[in-house]
Amino acid sequence: MTQSKIIDGKALGQRIKNETATRVAQLKDDGISVSLDAIMVGDPQAGEIYARSQRRRCEEVGIEYRLHTLDADAKEADIRTLIRQLNNNPSVTGILLNLPLPDGIDTPAIQYCIDPYKDVEGVNPSNIGLLFYDAPIIAPCTALAVMAILEEANIDPKGKDAVVVGQGAIAGRPVSLFLLQKLATVTSCHIETRDIASHTKKADILIVAVGKPNLIRTEHVKPGAVIIDVGINAIKDDKGNRKVVGDVAFDELKDIASVITPVPGGVGPVTVAILLRSAVEAAAKQRTTPRRLE
Repeated sequence: MTQSKIIDGKALGQRIKNETATRVAQLKDDGISVSLDAIMVGDPQAGEIYARSQRRRCEEVGIEYRLHTLDADAKEADIRTLIRQLNNNPSVTGILLNLPLPDGIDTPAIQYCIDPYKDVEGVNPSNIGLLFYDAPIIAPCTALAVMAILEEANIDPKGKDAVVVGQGAIAGRPVSLFLLQKLATVTSCHIETRDIASHTKKADILIVAVGKPNLIRTEHVKPGAVIIDVGINAIKDDKGNRKVVGDVAFDELKDIASVITPVPGGVGPVTVAILLRSAVEAAAKQRTTPRRLE
């Protein structure tokens, strides 16, 4: 068996961040400041942990970071009011809504309030809808990360059989659309799919985004397939130690696939870097691109 090409997501993510830092500096020279305003509702301790991590990542590329916190008993109207204020503030160029929101809050409805031009995660329905026409203002970061990894591995989806397991709104469905636009033949599998292996064994490109540890094993994959694992799952090993694994049984498949992403260290770091890049693109589009949506 031939050893797979294992994608180093950390290295790819760092290259994207380096390019992003250069772009931030160029925009600054042109008088355009890039910022990321994050919203946290609920646990202030968790919020501070998230804030430190997000602030550090932003500082690495020169993006100004601001955290806005609301109490756990905040109402939907309170969150909407804050988002509206950020939407209307020209000094705010990117908005990030940290999840989960407290029970009882309609998360999609809140996400839909974010200005599509400041929606750095690409979750506003305008951005999701425009993806259908291959023209999003900002696309979902995880889906962009998957496509960046395919490009990194020199994989052209054109004419290939691609199977996407999992049809979530921020990964599976957008990835399926991206692959269709690249002229792949796409099969979408989900919780009601009967005999998943009968589909996955035909895949030249297999994308898995389910959230079920080690779902995809040897019997699901044909030799030489390209496998991108979007799943992140915390489990305990035989000794009771916590570990993070993906949706793919990596050790079983690393000598069967031609290209494979590890977990951790695969899609995750690339997604983080793409988020920062999207924040920069958001700032640039607000200043240089005529608005297509009002």
